[in-house]
Amino acid sequence: MESNNAPIAVVGAGSWGTALAMVLADNGHEVRLWSHNESQVNEINHFHTNKKYLPEITLPELIIGYASLTDALADVRTVILAVPTKAIREVVGKIRSIQTKPITIAHVSKGIEPDSLMRITEMIKAEMPSEFLTAVVVLSGPSHAEEVSLRHPTTVAVSSENMKAAEEVQDLFINQNFRVYTNPDVIGVEIGGALKNIIALAAGITDGLGYGDNAKAALMTRGLAEIARLGTKMGANPLTFAGLAGIGDLIVTCTSVHSRNWRAGNLLGKGKTLEEVLENMGMVVEGVRTTKAAYQLSEKYGVNMPITHSLYDVLFNGKNAKDAVDVLMTRGKTHEMEDLVNILEERNTDE
Repeated sequence: MESNNAPIAVVGAGSWGTALAMVLADNGHEVRLWSHNESQVNEINHFHTNKKYLPEITLPELIIGYASLTDALADVRTVILAVPTKAIREVVGKIRSIQTKPITIAHVSKGIEPDSLMRITEMIKAEMPSEFLTAVVVLSGPSHAEEVSLRHPTTVAVSSENMKAAEEVQDLFINQNFRVYTNPDVIGVEIGGALKNIIALAAGITDGLGYGDNAKAALMTRGLAEIARLGTKMGANPLTFAGLAGIGDLIVTCTSVHSRNWRAGNLLGKGKTLEEVLENMGMVVEGVRTTKAAYQLSEKYGVNMPITHSLYDVLFNGKNAKDAVDVLMTRGKTHEMEDLVNILEERNTDE
């Protein structure tokens, strides 16, 4: 485990990377916060702010901005990877070209790569030679950067195939404001974190249409069933989806104005096009790419995912948002516990 004097690199100075850098600094670690934007680095170092992403927040002096990835990674053994899913391969490739000693990479992104259908842990391993990789850890759960930066109580989960590494990352982050649990189910933690963004987009659409709390509660509940259905088929433990990386993250992302995915869906529900929404947001909306990947996964595994398919039609086939919701409400009747029964039957068969 890192000592309090050992530097930790946070690669990605967006809202989430910056908020996590603050948690690490609060725990006494020297944090090297890397950004490709030199003016952002200068702001961090001279004014101790990152106003584009976390306005009105003062950063601890233990956070030092770096524009050079080589300098940021020097003598570092733990890297917190906080970049969008679409940038994972590029950034890990840059780390690979620099690294001479094994490191632990703890990623905090939530998505699935379309076409390859790889989870982020799989993408990192594909890009980083095993001799330079001690472990890959995922940190996920119900956590808005805006609230973490204000030191509001937050609880997350960490997972890895190497549970010793997961416990070391747990020790780096845990404090009185930021509680960290371990979970050995990497697939479940990553699938829950990625697919909740799809449901948050759909929840934003129902709010944008003015359909109220009943519709959103139904959407979240049936959305969780979809997440568990696919995740279990991919090898996840269904109990993970009842925890922080499942229902916990789903609740916070579907119900908060801090959620980019909810905000994007809300604009779609109000009649904006996808292009207008993405231009308006100015930040990455992970749920858009993940919807495409989840659609492809549902086809690959033969899993019924009506919410995902309806959202896919809205995002990529030009379907009207209201029409998509109406189709969901007029589906053929079924038993609410059908998903649970099928999951249990499949697990019993496997055993």
